[in-house]
Amino acid sequence: MRRPRRALSLRTRFTLFLGLTAFVTSTALTILTYTTARTYLLDQRSQVARVQTFANAGAAVNSFKFGPVTAEDLFSFINGVRTDDGGFALIESGVGKCGKDRCTSAKDNRADLDFFPQQLRDQVLLDGRTGQQVFTFDGKPYIAVGVSMPALDAHYFEAFSLTSTDHVIRVIGTALIVGSLIITLLAGALGYWASRRLLKPVSRVAAAAGGIASGGLHTRLTAESDPELNRLAQSFNDMADTMQNRIEREAQFASDVSHELRSPITALSAAVEVLDARRTDLPDRTQQALDVVVNQVRRFDQMVLDLLELSRLDAGVTDINREELALDEIVRRIAQRSGFGEVPIEVDPRVNTTIWMDKLRLERILTNLLDNAHHHGGGPTRIAITGDKGGGLLMCVEDSGPGVARGERQRIFERFARGTAARHRVGTGLGLALVAEHAQALGGDAWVEDKSGGGARFVVRFVSDRPAGDRQPGDRSVNA
Repeated sequence: MRRPRRALSLRTRFTLFLGLTAFVTSTALTILTYTTARTYLLDQRSQVARVQTFANAGAAVNSFKFGPVTAEDLFSFINGVRTDDGGFALIESGVGKCGKDRCTSAKDNRADLDFFPQQLRDQVLLDGRTGQQVFTFDGKPYIAVGVSMPALDAHYFEAFSLTSTDHVIRVIGTALIVGSLIITLLAGALGYWASRRLLKPVSRVAAAAGGIASGGLHTRLTAESDPELNRLAQSFNDMADTMQNRIEREAQFASDVSHELRSPITALSAAVEVLDARRTDLPDRTQQALDVVVNQVRRFDQMVLDLLELSRLDAGVTDINREELALDEIVRRIAQRSGFGEVPIEVDPRVNTTIWMDKLRLERILTNLLDNAHHHGGGPTRIAITGDKGGGLLMCVEDSGPGVARGERQRIFERFARGTAARHRVGTGLGLALVAEHAQALGGDAWVEDKSGGGARFVVRFVSDRPAGDRQPGDRSVNA
């Protein structure tokens, strides 16, 4: 089966959303700014190149318009042209005696017509038009401008280096990219900070709800300055008040009913015991009916006692009296008193069995587990005392019964809940609920698992160290 994907938290999603929004926005602005700056710088450089080229070409026309022009004159003129750093100029003409049809004079002896791009040469030399083109030579960028001078039967070319302009453009691009990343990181940090501020009321509500779920029915939210949040806090408090009143009424009702039943049950038990003592005077059929009555009255009496005990646990009126005990020794004595002295007790020699524990609660837990194994698990087969990785002590009661189905392992610790194997057997359905309540009051836990070889293994975990302060059953509130 495919494992469900783990959803991102609301804080993470908000942070990612704000960071992604800032990244997309800053990237778009970076591209727009970079493109605008690059276009502007190149346009400015192109305009300067055109103006300077036209000025130099005009100077050539003015210099040679009154007399014949020789190749030496062109060479002298071209060497007198002032060009930018890294740039150079060239004149191609049909005048003078160069020993061939056309003559080329260049300020930089590295340059000739082949230096300039073919498209620009065709546009100027063949079409007689002015041209301009950006190109690269030896890995360096240039912008070239060509001007046709029909009066001199010549063509003037000048190249301008774009190295400095390209460097400026690269610096601007790098600065924009770094700025975009910084803005994205700042937006993510701002989103994380803002999400913490925004979700803090939700965290308080979650903490308060957790406090109520763990038994702190008096947990409430404080008033908020924000009207919307204050409305949420007030609604939560109203809900908690309603739930607390209902739970307390139900608990008080159960306690009152249990108390009211004690007197008639006590009287009924006494009368039944008198009849049971004189059962030999009764006919056989009456004795059978008396056995049914005796068993049901005893079961009813035990149920009332269990309900009274649960009522006291719910009300938090029972104290926790801890004392230093040797868990292995006290378990043996409890098993003997409960009639299960023959059940083997195994203690892990690697663990320290000294524990600070409420003896009465421990006895109630172990007695209920042994009775549960006796009535529903074919009888207890072993009591084991081991340790766990967290430093606690585990008390385990194993039986030889059919075990507990996985779907019922949580439910059987609820009140009046019965597993499938115990549905038609004796019992009040409160024994394991008392085990779970007492274990939780002592800061531990109770659960059931399969035993190797068949059967069930009921486990109760205790904290082995002496606690800083005894926690009462009702002290489960969490500050909101």
